[in-house]
Amino acid sequence: MLDEALVADVLRLARQGGADFAELYVERWRRRALRVLSGEVKEATSGLEYGAGLRLFYGTEVVYAYTNDLSPQGLLEVAETLVQLKGQAGQVDALGRGGLDFRKAVAQGLHAPQVPFTAKDKRYRLERIREAEAGASVGPQIKQVQTNLMEWEQEVLIATSEGTWAEDRRVRTRLYVTAIAQDENGMQTGVVGPGLSVGLELFDRYPPAEVGRKAGLQALTNLRAKPAPAGTMPVVIGNGFGGVIFHEALGHLLETTSVAKKASVLSDKLGEKVASDCVTYIDDGTTPHGWGSQEFDDEGRPTERTVLIENGVLKSYMVDRLGSLLTGYRPTGSGRRQDYTFAPTSRMRNTFIAPGTTPKEKLFEGIEYGLYAADMGGGQVRPGSGEYNFAVKEGYIIRHGRIEEPVRGAMLVGKGPESIQKIVAVSDDLEMGPGMCGSLSGSLPVEVGQPHLLISEIVVGGQA
Repeated sequence: MLDEALVADVLRLARQGGADFAELYVERWRRRALRVLSGEVKEATSGLEYGAGLRLFYGTEVVYAYTNDLSPQGLLEVAETLVQLKGQAGQVDALGRGGLDFRKAVAQGLHAPQVPFTAKDKRYRLERIREAEAGASVGPQIKQVQTNLMEWEQEVLIATSEGTWAEDRRVRTRLYVTAIAQDENGMQTGVVGPGLSVGLELFDRYPPAEVGRKAGLQALTNLRAKPAPAGTMPVVIGNGFGGVIFHEALGHLLETTSVAKKASVLSDKLGEKVASDCVTYIDDGTTPHGWGSQEFDDEGRPTERTVLIENGVLKSYMVDRLGSLLTGYRPTGSGRRQDYTFAPTSRMRNTFIAPGTTPKEKLFEGIEYGLYAADMGGGQVRPGSGEYNFAVKEGYIIRHGRIEEPVRGAMLVGKGPESIQKIVAVSDDLEMGPGMCGSLSGSLPVEVGQPHLLISEIVVGGQA
């Protein structure tokens, strides 16, 4: 993406102010979006972004600047600006002359697309969207369908004064269908949005008509649902996107972004029992074609499979470079950023509760009265404590061990560190779901996941 000699010059100049480490991040990013509302194309856009960010470390003090001018003059000016910011220009060049001896690592294409975006035209994409719309029309109560197709193609280069040179290519595709159902009693929605680090073969893995049908059926289910009850009760949480609760209310507590500041209730808990014996919690950046997968993180380290909690015992945190300096923990390839305008921080990738051994149907046995949260929606979390409240997007009453009538408007309320200790059984049907996660380094694609699992008790907020 850039000439090696230019990269070496920028890093060498950046070190002249006395910084003990310099990192240059460069990216070129093409994004496409197609949005269709009830048969009418509302948006068809394509954009190209490119730029670079330069980060300098002075011990644990960090300065960062970015630019979309990738010319030699533009990049060198950024380096000069940061050197002047520290007021130490004119010191001896710690790197000497003659450039850097980079250790080059290039992505092996582990998540490469089989059907690249250039292989199909806009008509092909529109036909697939029409299939999703038709699939969502499962009854006369479906009044509106909106379909979004998002395509990302990103190339990155990370080079450092320690000789790291890592190049990665990231391709992601997501199909998002929202169906709205309405009758004399009101209006309800159904939302389904599969996404992976793949090209247009996403349509083969998730046929658009089936994606639309699931969204339409969910909207109809919620339309006939009764108000959810309130109270403390056992809850079975569905697989896939059900993992969003522990992503938000537990995963963020294990990032050194909060751990290093002692802002997490799980700080300094390595080796301690923090969860039920049946819980193993993993963050995996290497999942083939995972929505949050990358071959290298945004600091140039190879991604890895990090076991955070094993059989209830806290084994690791998610650690970036700064977090490692502040805590002494080993970096885990977890440094991520939205784009070149953000410095990286420790972030989740594909985070999930590992499969257990309990058959799904066994989870419901013995529950006299409870809630089956088949699909989860959004919610709120209090940083540090992990206190949460999350909406149940599709829910059912459990009565005498059986799944009964659908309910709507349920909220699950609790604390992540406490709820994970109340998991009493985990099934073997692990599924993952894509989402976008916002934090200090911007909004990032992540996967959340889990098998079906039973929590002995959660506070359920409802209207009944």
